[in-house]
Amino acid sequence: MQAFFFLINAVVSFFCTLLLLRFIMQMARVSFAGQLGDFVVKLTNWAVKPLRRIVPGVGGVDWASLVAALWLQLMYAGLLLSVTPVELSADAFGTVLMILMLAIRGLIRLAIYITIGVVILQAVLSWINPYSPIAPTVNQLARPILDPIRRFVPLIAGVDLSPLVVILLLQVVLMIV
Repeated sequence: MQAFFFLINAVVSFFCTLLLLRFIMQMARVSFAGQLGDFVVKLTNWAVKPLRRIVPGVGGVDWASLVAALWLQLMYAGLLLSVTPVELSADAFGTVLMILMLAIRGLIRLAIYITIGVVILQAVLSWINPYSPIAPTVNQLARPILDPIRRFVPLIAGVDLSPLVVILLLQVVLMIV
């Protein structure tokens, strides 16, 4: 049974990560023309395209990708709670609220992990290969997160410590969530 839930968790986490990455890329106005954008779009169109008929884009953002990620998390949380030996409240509203809270918590944690991954990838690419084809996309994703910290953390001997500060702050947020 553990292996089954491990596989389900891996698949749900993979697709939720891609759907959240698609949403974040849209929010950051990152072009989907590169390899990463093409990969994300091709692997998430199965869920996003049908949802666009129901969930309209508002403010220049396609909310269907976020709704699809939330839906997957809701399904996974419901599956987990259905087999958990913990006694659920007889109140259906309480159970639904618990499933919703677990799903939102899962999405927040995935968004934080995506952000940490983007910051680490941006730092590594800036040292190793700043002219990589994926570097402009990663820089566009990391810039809104790193720029506010760069105002307070100056370069020290030419080394940018803002990625380290961001990762530490995000780890604290993960502990709270």
